[in-house]
Amino acid sequence: MNIENIEAFIYVCQLGSINKAAEALYLTQPSVSARIQSLEKELDLKLFDRQRNKLSLTEKGEQFYPHAKKILHSYQEAKHSLKQTMIPYELTIGCASSISNNLLPNILPALKEKYENLKVKIVTGHSKDVVQKVINNQVDFGIVRTETHPQIESIPIFSDPIGLFVPTHHPLASLDNINMKELEEQPFIFFDYGSFDWLMLHRLFQKNNITPNISIEVDHMETAKNLVLQGMGLSFLPHHCVRNEVEQGTLKQISIDPSINFNINIEFIYKKGKSKSVFIDQLKQFFHELN
Repeated sequence: MNIENIEAFIYVCQLGSINKAAEALYLTQPSVSARIQSLEKELDLKLFDRQRNKLSLTEKGEQFYPHAKKILHSYQEAKHSLKQTMIPYELTIGCASSISNNLLPNILPALKEKYENLKVKIVTGHSKDVVQKVINNQVDFGIVRTETHPQIESIPIFSDPIGLFVPTHHPLASLDNINMKELEEQPFIFFDYGSFDWLMLHRLFQKNNITPNISIEVDHMETAKNLVLQGMGLSFLPHHCVRNEVEQGTLKQISIDPSINFNINIEFIYKKGKSKSVFIDQLKQFFHELN
């Protein structure tokens, strides 16, 4: 049974004329008449008496009217319920600052294309802060550098190599390759003290019997990148953080001997037992496909 035909029937009943129903439904009068005729044909009964300019329900039409309202109401209720189950009205994403600046512009268009009616709110902060927001239900899920916590689940979505970057006017920028020993006197800008990435870099220096000259420590890689651009020192940074600057020719990666093979891993995280489990399952699939 065509729900549009039932809707047209109800509007004609409530407004008392096909012309008024057509105006309310933003249809032409012939379109509404055709829907009523189609419904009468499907039911194999006459719903309206048509006498000159007057339109009145037949006895069968009066009997069908309350059923039609129930059918339309049930359809609208089911449609609304399914939308609420599959897509929340607004999704709040907690996101590390560098990811928000550099990766979200690539992720969000694909997410919006898949869920076109989805409203998205972005909350930025340090990865550890985002984890706490996920646990405290302040955001629906997070996109962060690898963080572990017994109350969160995670899915790897992106792995980005770390390289050593200098401004293009730096003396080292003209070299094709540099030995680790030559870095000993260079001022370094390190970000995120105590993180796994930070520890891996320190082990690299220790392995080569080098004590790095850490001139500045910051808690955000975006800050580290901007300080490098200002000529304040060298920094190990993930490629996604410096992609634009490399393309614009303001930063350059230096090849190191021995070469390094470190990656920053970006993960989609959510709280265990998340209430929006149906949508979480869809997002998990989305990020698996994206990866």
